[in-house]
Amino acid sequence: MSSPKLTVHHLQIGQGERIPWLLEELNIPYTLKLYKRSPLLSPPELKAKHPLGASPVLEDHTDPSNPITLAESGAICEYIIHKHANGRLALPPSHKNFADYLYWFHFSNATLQPGLFRRAMTRGTVGENDVRFKGNNARVINAVTHLNNRLLATGAWLAGDDFTAADVMTGWCFSTMRQFEPIDLTGYDGILNWLKRIGEREAYRRAMSKADPDVDVEEGLSAKGPPVIEMFVKAMALKL
Repeated sequence: MSSPKLTVHHLQIGQGERIPWLLEELNIPYTLKLYKRSPLLSPPELKAKHPLGASPVLEDHTDPSNPITLAESGAICEYIIHKHANGRLALPPSHKNFADYLYWFHFSNATLQPGLFRRAMTRGTVGENDVRFKGNNARVINAVTHLNNRLLATGAWLAGDDFTAADVMTGWCFSTMRQFEPIDLTGYDGILNWLKRIGEREAYRRAMSKADPDVDVEEGLSAKGPPVIEMFVKAMALKL
C-alpha cells in the first residue's frame, strides 16, 4: 500500500488544529498549509478550497485516480482513522467502551461548541443580564460540568482508560477555543488534570508548534485560559 499523500489546510487559531494533532499521534506523514484569518474568517485562497469556505480541509491524493477533498473536522478524523490508520485511536464495536467513545467523539461539535458560540452571541447582542444569555450560560455550565464529571470518573480519558480521537476532538474546546469564548476552569479538576495529560503528549506539542506556533500553549492549558480575541467579541456584538 502506498504511503498516504495528505494535505491539511488549517485556518490558524481554529478547530483545524485537531487534524495535525491526530496525524502526529498516528505518525502519518502530511503536508500542512497555514492560513491567517482575514480579518476574522477564512482568506479567499482557503475559501476556494471548499464550497462552504470551511476549515479545516483535507486533500487526499494517495490514489491519483480518486482524489478526495473533505471538510468538517469530525469527518476528517474518522476518514483518516479508518482509511489510513486501521482504526487506531477509535474504539471498535466490540470494545466495552464503544458507546462512550461515540458519545464523547461527537459531544464537542454537537453540544459543547454550539453552546459556547450561542453564549458568546447572546452576551454580545443582549448582555449578561438578559434571560437568553442566562439560559445559554446555564446550558454551557451544565455541559462543562457533565464532561468534568466524566473525567473525574475515568481518571484518564473521555472514552475510559484509552486515549482516543474523542480527546482530540474535545481538546481544542478547552484550550485554543477559549480565545473566542472564555471558560474559567477553576474548580474543574477533572478537566484541568486532563488538559495536563494532553500537554504532556509529544504529538500534541509537535502539532501545535507546526499549526499555531504563535499560540501560547501553556495559557490554553491553564485554568484561566488565554486572552479573548477582541475582534471576535465585537463581531458577536455586531459591532464590526
